Amino acid sequence: MAEVKPSGSPKGESVYLAIGFIRRPHGVTGEVIMDLHTDFPERIKAGRKVYIGEKYESATVSSARLHGNGMLVRIRGYETPETAGRFRNQWVYVKATEVPPLPEGQHYKYELVGLSVVDDNGNTLGTIMEILETGANDVYVVKNEADKEILLPAIPSVVLETDMENRVMKVHLLDGLIEERDS
Repeated sequence: MAEVKPSGSPKGESVYLAIGFIRRPHGVTGEVIMDLHTDFPERIKAGRKVYIGEKYESATVSSARLHGNGMLVRIRGYETPETAGRFRNQWVYVKATEVPPLPEGQHYKYELVGLSVVDDNGNTLGTIMEILETGANDVYVVKNEADKEILLPAIPSVVLETDMENRVMKVHLLDGLIEERDS
């Protein structure tokens, strides 16, 4: 029997949240074009510590400004297109421990992964394994013990209550809206 390993970060390892994706250098001063993957672009500013790429290389933002649907960002110590080019096609992260808390009742997506999901009658549906981002609303991928997946839209008429203390989400199953898929 194969060993089952828990998902998520190993004990003691930081959880990193993606905030952007660096495309390529722009101009002659070392700026790079970064696609935004955060709801808080105003937090990306000079002095902000970030982590770049698969190895989470520590870096500091020296400047940032909005540009089209993204940002132009300069990383301290990389002031030419040639030096900044090393970050081409890499993700930019922040540590989950370095982000401010959200208002009461709101949660970062990474906090929801692993929650147990029950319906409004108390029946266990499974565990949130993934969150899909769609144009209209997010979709929670819930996997049960039989390895079947249920796709739940993250809308108020479905998500009734999120109890972070007990790590349980109560949902209402809407006829015809809940989709099952084999994994």
